[in-house]
Amino acid sequence: MRAAGRVVHRVLTELGRLVRAGVTTAELETRANEIIREAGGTALFKGVENPQARFPFPACICASVNEQVVHGIPNERPLVEGDIVSIDCGVRLKGYCGDAARTFAVGQVSPEVQRLLDVTRTALEIAERETRPGRRWGQVAKLMQKCVEGSNFGVVREFVGHGIGQEMHEEPKIPNYYDRSQRNADFELRPGMALAIEPMVTAGRSEVKLGDDTGWSVVTKDGSWAAHFENVVAVTADGVDVLTDGS
Repeated sequence: MRAAGRVVHRVLTELGRLVRAGVTTAELETRANEIIREAGGTALFKGVENPQARFPFPACICASVNEQVVHGIPNERPLVEGDIVSIDCGVRLKGYCGDAARTFAVGQVSPEVQRLLDVTRTALEIAERETRPGRRWGQVAKLMQKCVEGSNFGVVREFVGHGIGQEMHEEPKIPNYYDRSQRNADFELRPGMALAIEPMVTAGRSEVKLGDDTGWSVVTKDGSWAAHFENVVAVTADGVDVLTDGS
């Protein structure tokens, strides 16, 4: 899984360097596909079925711009100064999966947009720091939620993290918030678990909807911008080992 995570990290690092005004997300897709192929991996997202969608997902990355939260399909729209783009990448290598996401600023962004990126990244860092054996996931999720909502941002409820291993989506589900209705789904963290933790944060209200007739792109209902950061972590005897940090 660490080897797959290194490929994902390489993709996100390279695409982060390429993000600038005038570049299209289709160009980012092309480069991501090259890196994955050169590494001997396969793209996890390409060909995924979705009962709400008109066709299988057609790309190896999700590229979600501004008010898009997740599952944006790369296209020929040039990025412009002040945009943000969330890039999510998944790779299978030698039977094991890696999955991570980053949100990149296109040139200079407003202070409030930069704060959105910083808070979302901090929520992920909190989860990595607070995950350890013997805790329940709900305890960690509460801390993530407090960070986000205490900054007057929204935590997306409809999409959550997940277990990961030989398949991209495995049990358990990993929400980035906690409420009493989730008590029966909460679980204890144990050594050997591999979790894809991925806070999705909105600058306004937390509600989302489908953004177009493809059935893939998910956008905020109120049109506010969104950020998305994700890493895969392995729970160890004394904390976590991040498998998608390139180490």
